[in-house]
This record gives sequence, structure tokens and C-alpha cells, in this order.
Amino acid sequence: MTYDEVVLGRRSIRGFLPKPVPRGLIEEILALAMRAPSSMNTQPWNFTIVSGAPLEAIRAGNSARMLEGVPQSREFRTGQPFAGIHRERQIAVAKQLFAAMGIARDDAGRRQDWVMRGFRQFGAPVCIIITYDRTLADSDDTAFDCGAVSNAIVNAAWSRGLGAVINSQGIMQSPVVREHARIPDHQVILKAIALGWPDEQFPANAVVSERKPVAEAATFLGFAD
Repeated sequence: MTYDEVVLGRRSIRGFLPKPVPRGLIEEILALAMRAPSSMNTQPWNFTIVSGAPLEAIRAGNSARMLEGVPQSREFRTGQPFAGIHRERQIAVAKQLFAAMGIARDDAGRRQDWVMRGFRQFGAPVCIIITYDRTLADSDDTAFDCGAVSNAIVNAAWSRGLGAVINSQGIMQSPVVREHARIPDHQVILKAIALGWPDEQFPANAVVSERKPVAEAATFLGFAD
């Protein structure tokens, strides 16, 4: 694929085939993604890649704690709930996904099951957990840099036929993640990426989220035209 084909074709994948992903392919994707830029070349990111029994244990632990009403324990700042245009965009993509899956607004059971899919990493065969050194916890550059490498991971994966979705649900219950992924205390858990071979028959995988136009996002100064 060309770069444009990767960027314009990539979608967030939330349904996966029960097919393993070779470790060598994941290593290849990470090596490519780690060419992402970082502040003063700090390269703050670290990755824990889980599959098989450890991932199943995380799925089960996340789900059980959420269903029991255990408060989430994400380790990164989330800020205030979205409002205004940001909330509108959040609702818009949810409507797209629910429509694709045929989930009615008043179908509380299916809506809850959809939410719980996130805590189960959408059934993906692989989860990449992104962490950074706790000594960098006060640096906004660190989260920015980890965002850059996350974007590079999902694009590199897509270019090789793999699908992914960056998510927070999979790491909301950090004690569960720390235990089963064996993440040391000196690492801060930031995000998760569900990774695997896309199930082309899964309706939500066809959803293409809308993007605001360049004219709305960008301001140009000093240009002749």
C-alpha cells in the first residue's frame, strides 16, 4: 500500500478472527512504528504484548470488576467529561457503530454487551499495552510521544493486513492488568491496542468515522493565496 492508502483506508477494528498473530510480525510492526518522532529523542514508550492465557485472564478480571461496580483505576489523567462539539462527535460515532450493529437505543442489554466488548479487548488475539517510565509522569510531552507511536503502530499493522483499535477500556482496571501482564511499578499504564486479523463479516468494522474538514481545523497566515 502507499502511505495515502494506509491512512485513508485504515479503520478502527472491533471484531477479529480467531487466528493467531505471529510474534515476528508484531516485532516487525513495532520496529517500524518506533521510528515515530519523540521529544528530544526520549523514546519514552514501552510495550507489553499479551496473548493467550494472560490476555484471557485480563479479559476476565476486567469484566468481573466492571460488572461488580469496582471503580475504574486508569493511571492517566482523563479530565472532565466531553462537552460541546467534542461530545457531539463522541455521540456521532457511537450512533454509527450502534446502527451498523443493529443495536436499538432502548436495547439496554445489547448496549451493555457492546460496552463490555471493550473491557474484553474486542476479542482480539493480541493486546499491546503501552507504558512509560514513572519518572516522566509530569511531562505532557511523554503522552504526546506515546500517542505518536500508537498511531504509527495501527498504521503499520494496517499496511500488513492487521486491524487494531486504540482503547482505554482494556486498561481501566489497572491492578488486573499489572498482575497478569507483569507490569512493574515503575511503569505507568497509558493505553491498550487490540490487534488481530479483521473479521470482514463484523458490521462495525465497516464504520468509517467522520473527520472535520481542514478548513475547520487549520488557520493559515502569511500565504499569498
